[in-house]
Amino acid sequence: MTRPRARDLGLKFGKFEPGPHNAITDVPGVRVGHETIVGGDGPLVVGTGPVRTGVTVIVPHDGDVWREPVFAGVHTLNGCGEMTGLEWVRESGTLSSPIGLTNTHSVGVVRDALIGLEFRPRQGQGAYQFGLPVVAETYDGLLSDIDGQHVTEAHVAAALAGAAAGQVEEGNVGGGTGMMCHGFKGGIGTASRRVPGVASTFTVGVLVQANHGRRDRLEILGVKVGKELSTDVIPDPTADLRNQMSMPEGAGSVIIVVATDAPMLPKQCERLAQRAGFGIARMGAVGEAASGDIFLCFSTGNRGLSPVTFGESEPESTPARFISNTFMTDFFDAVIDATEEAIVNALLAADTMTGRGGVTVHAIDVPACVEILRARGVLCESTTGQAT
Repeated sequence: MTRPRARDLGLKFGKFEPGPHNAITDVPGVRVGHETIVGGDGPLVVGTGPVRTGVTVIVPHDGDVWREPVFAGVHTLNGCGEMTGLEWVRESGTLSSPIGLTNTHSVGVVRDALIGLEFRPRQGQGAYQFGLPVVAETYDGLLSDIDGQHVTEAHVAAALAGAAAGQVEEGNVGGGTGMMCHGFKGGIGTASRRVPGVASTFTVGVLVQANHGRRDRLEILGVKVGKELSTDVIPDPTADLRNQMSMPEGAGSVIIVVATDAPMLPKQCERLAQRAGFGIARMGAVGEAASGDIFLCFSTGNRGLSPVTFGESEPESTPARFISNTFMTDFFDAVIDATEEAIVNALLAADTMTGRGGVTVHAIDVPACVEILRARGVLCESTTGQAT
């Protein structure tokens, strides 16, 4: 089933226009790959299934990111989650690996797989080498056999090999396969913005793995659609299971990756990452106590940085460019708007899914949303005519 994106329905977020694919891959050189793992039905049998999980890999540029890092920064809104490699990103101000997204109990597998796939072929070369890959997670244990740890190195290798520019698949794919968002089926979503400057136009791209939020707080463009899409119409079938697990509504996480080709220093990347929090707040998220809300931003605008070797081969100094603080607000706007749209795209793209023990998480009711938003006057002319 082909589901619409936000722009198809006439929804517009902010003043800046998206790039050609309205995706993080509109930032030149950025590639995304997914590997989706779905199998089995019925009662949970740990180690067997049902399985509703996967892995997503973001490759920051078209060179060798292990040997050519890029400036980066991170922000943690709420820390009930994991993203490996953050201490080195904070310390060095650089990202020097692909970014992996998966489920909570497969973070170590994906991290180790990225290390093995990169460094195992180079054994015996004699150079001092190390890697601290960035891998993040959200919890898919309401739908999937999360304790079975079904993600393997082969899945990571397939996602990495399949990473591509252009259109990005959204919804129930890759790391987002078994995720929920604001009480509906969630997953992967993406969006981008073109930010005009004095001499150049830059791109900001966002990709989210959305597994957060409460239904009654869900807002789209300021309209409280979650309250109107009441549980009387589409019940929350996970409530009983969450109660058994002492898991409150809104437990989960959201991981947000921001990319830009604008030249940014690490502190500026950190500032952009921080603004992603305003994007989730616009939709009603509050960074619940049991939610891991971790955001990372990287900039490809200073390509050619040297790898960290701690050896004599590294140059003593490296020139860098950066956006003047006078113009940073436009980039803040772009991140906030693209984050909001990426989450909406994740909700719209996700299909209803049944997982462990017959638990079913419903997709958001698109026609009902359209009627609610039309009644509030927030729909623009759609690009496909689907909203009219």
